[in-house]
Amino acid sequence: MNTYTNPPRPRDLAPTWARLPEALPGLMTDPATYRYEEGPVGALAERLCTLPAAPPAVPSVDGEVEQLGGVQVTHRFVEAPGDSELVRWHLVESGPADGEVVVFLHGVPDSWFQWHYAIEALATTHRCIAIDLKGYGQSDKRTGDYRQQGVAEQLRALLDQLGVDRFSLVTHDRGTPPGDHLVAALGERVIRYGRGQQHLWHLHPSLHPQEQMFTAPTAPVLLADPRVFVALGYTMLTSRPVTDADLVRTVTEFSHEGIASAVPRYFHSSSFRQEWIDRRTTLIDAWQCPVLLLQGRDDPNQPHEFYTDPDVLARLPAGSDVHLFDAGHFWPFEAPTEMVQVLKAFLGTD
Repeated sequence: MNTYTNPPRPRDLAPTWARLPEALPGLMTDPATYRYEEGPVGALAERLCTLPAAPPAVPSVDGEVEQLGGVQVTHRFVEAPGDSELVRWHLVESGPADGEVVVFLHGVPDSWFQWHYAIEALATTHRCIAIDLKGYGQSDKRTGDYRQQGVAEQLRALLDQLGVDRFSLVTHDRGTPPGDHLVAALGERVIRYGRGQQHLWHLHPSLHPQEQMFTAPTAPVLLADPRVFVALGYTMLTSRPVTDADLVRTVTEFSHEGIASAVPRYFHSSSFRQEWIDRRTTLIDAWQCPVLLLQGRDDPNQPHEFYTDPDVLARLPAGSDVHLFDAGHFWPFEAPTEMVQVLKAFLGTD
């Protein structure tokens, strides 16, 4: 049995990503064929062979209540200005209506559910709002403005519609680029920024091989198989186990109609290089609140030394810091207990 437990180095990871187009058809139809192959492709096949089947995605209704551990979340559908008309957003909300607001933005291949451990822990004291980003989950998937700045402007309109004034923001992965723009644009409205798992000041083309994958003509084919796509990310970029229950729900949430064609629009609308230039030239200097960099120590594409660099930390607002999780890329599911402890301390609820 393949035991792929150590995260690969970036230079070792690139050939694996390049090999995916060749292996993908077989992984999608008969993963057992690759089960004993060395490296991450074999580990992916093993995960696909053992992961329980995910139930189909069933659309929620506005006001629907779901039990998460010891708390209840309410599913909401809210229309807010965007794309010269209205964008329909799906989000879940939990906690006291008069509590300090915490807004959560997920990454790829996730949804609001990525933050369920945080919501379960924080909803007793905070008003938690976890949003399905445009193009994901049950939010709008029509064509329109998928630039990071454009989506941030639409998120601002959503928060205005919800009556949210001041709030803390917590992001992960590809929820972070629009988060960067949102924090820069809203100034003192943002109390704290928990900035998760995304490039910041340092960047090298070898560290974002997914850009080529998402802009390839075959991208919608891969994304149209949520089981393979979710298992791919959570196998290749983790260093600690993720429960079957979390992965199964992630697959279900990534199965809503339209996601496969909507998500690549982000990658066609901007580039990692463009985002890097924007951060270095305008965005970081515009941030006003304390920023806590939240990074997995073992993410092969985001070397932790890039974030503990004293010169980088000195560019951030006063009171900023970094926390390295004992995990890979997907620390919300790899290290939920540690994540909750860190967020509680950051939000002042310890």
